[in-house]
Amino acid sequence: MQDWIGLLPAFPLAGFLLLVLSRGRMPRNIASLIGAGSVGLSFLLAAAICIEFLGGDGESFQKTLWVWMQVGSLEPGFSFYLDGLSVVMILIISGVGFLIHLYSTGFMADDPGFARFFSYMNLFVASMLVLVLADNLVLLYLGWEGVGLCSYLLIGFWYDKPSNGYAARKAFVVTRVGDTSMAIGLFLLFSQLGTLNIQEILTLAPQQWSSGSGIAVAAAALLLGGAVGKSAQLPLQTWLPDAMAGPTPISALIHAATMVTAGVYLIARTHVLFELAPSVQILVAFIGLATLLMAGFTALMQRDIKRILAYSTISQIGYMFLALGVGAWSAAVFHLMTHAFFKALLFLAAGTVILSLHHEHDIFRMGAMRRRLPVAFFSFLVGSAALTALPFTSGFYSKDEILLAALAHPQYGMLLWAGGVLGAFLTALYSFRLVFVVFFGSDHHAHNTHEGDQTHDAVVENTSPAMFFPLLILGGLSLLGGLIHVPVDAVFTHGAGHEEAHASQLIHAVMIMVPVIGVIISWFLYGSKPYEKAGQHARKRLLESSLGGFLSRFWFSGWGMDTLYQFVFVRPFVALAQVNRKDVIDLLYSWVALVARVGNSAVVMTQTGNLRWYAISLVGGLVLVIGLGVWR
Repeated sequence: MQDWIGLLPAFPLAGFLLLVLSRGRMPRNIASLIGAGSVGLSFLLAAAICIEFLGGDGESFQKTLWVWMQVGSLEPGFSFYLDGLSVVMILIISGVGFLIHLYSTGFMADDPGFARFFSYMNLFVASMLVLVLADNLVLLYLGWEGVGLCSYLLIGFWYDKPSNGYAARKAFVVTRVGDTSMAIGLFLLFSQLGTLNIQEILTLAPQQWSSGSGIAVAAAALLLGGAVGKSAQLPLQTWLPDAMAGPTPISALIHAATMVTAGVYLIARTHVLFELAPSVQILVAFIGLATLLMAGFTALMQRDIKRILAYSTISQIGYMFLALGVGAWSAAVFHLMTHAFFKALLFLAAGTVILSLHHEHDIFRMGAMRRRLPVAFFSFLVGSAALTALPFTSGFYSKDEILLAALAHPQYGMLLWAGGVLGAFLTALYSFRLVFVVFFGSDHHAHNTHEGDQTHDAVVENTSPAMFFPLLILGGLSLLGGLIHVPVDAVFTHGAGHEEAHASQLIHAVMIMVPVIGVIISWFLYGSKPYEKAGQHARKRLLESSLGGFLSRFWFSGWGMDTLYQFVFVRPFVALAQVNRKDVIDLLYSWVALVARVGNSAVVMTQTGNLRWYAISLVGGLVLVIGLGVWR
């Protein structure tokens, strides 16, 4: 089966081509069969490859389809590399991706851009599979840019609204900053090591560079820039909340199974380079810690159901960066997997709520939906429990591994652990704030909808099999996914000691109790009927205080990052564009054109049609040439 590895991205790529060539005229049942079926075929093949890989000796496998280009010593090929890490990634991408595609056949059933939607989704999955299977950084970069292109197309899918187009352009531009950093990193690696084959780089780098050398630090830092952009970490996280402009299944695909995990995968795949640059590696940990805390506080203040989940994604990717930064490579991949399960579940459940409430997004205009939307309620309950890392959920096992690994860091262990525990407390607060407000709060939807005056009875849950089945499967994985073993031990030869750290019973008790306390506080503030007035009064006092009001506005704005970028980058650029409206560079070429026109006019003046003038000019020119010759 491993010889057929090239078919993994080929199936969704073929689906993309068929759907694009149909130009939207394909019947919807055929379009959905191609769109979801092509990804389903990739998942079946990935499962077969995984079974063969795990049943064998676990040796890595490399397959070259053809040589892409040959420029001097650079010979990147369309070559795929299979090991424990890529096996985990292809199963997540194709498996969760298939469930999202299946859900989308119901969610997008009435959309006029149905075939176009699935064509973009198929290309997205194909690009991501190329990214994680590539055995060289050139092919990886092709997949990397492919998911960037698809994110632009998908975020701006409903292009009739200008705000959606703005969000798509913002995602494209912000991630290009990181992509440029990564491209420079590839140039540096090739100039120093003479190859861009990933396994060759991981072998040659320790032989040629000493730990902490300037070249190693520069290479790791440049790759980190690419990872920060793609995975929406500080300071390039601003694009992801605005990416909610696209349809909800797109948000699930971007946030759970594909794009935002690409940066985590890149660092894990090139982990040897980061081990050679300890200063950059610990920077990864602190970037993750700062991001998870920033996103946690911001999520507390959001009203849009999808933006809350978007900031939770930024926060959970921060936990993965924290794990990578302390050398807990396996824990990072483990949390990547469990996060894919519960975050896809939460977004798809959110899509069910939004669709049932006539495309309402404001959680404070929902409420009391647990009986009207039972499937969405239980999905949200399970997903939020896993996100909060409550005991016996998948998120509990993976997040605990990360926190214990952080605690074992020889220099900053207690600081990183304490920050991670605070992040877990914030996660519990904003996750169950969402649950309690949407499913237990007062019902406001009967009086406020986008469709006019709707009654309470108009709220009907879409429980079609295409939308119910993915929620059921993802719910089970969110609960039991922590029992799955990720076969990546052979991939990471270093850092295992961090993941085997032992902690006292008090540490374990704290990590269990802190999220539980967060849920209890959230229940008091937002969900308790006996103490509803007390909770409202407490919230009002907090928000009306000078400090509370300032912090709520500051956190709601995403810590003012968009305002900062507007002031530092956007406004100066727009001002320069206004000054340079006529384009100084074009002015230079305008002078060249003017000189040409003047010269042409002078030549035209000599063309009088007078034969005597022509004869005199010819003789005069001949005399001048002869005179110059004699003079020289």
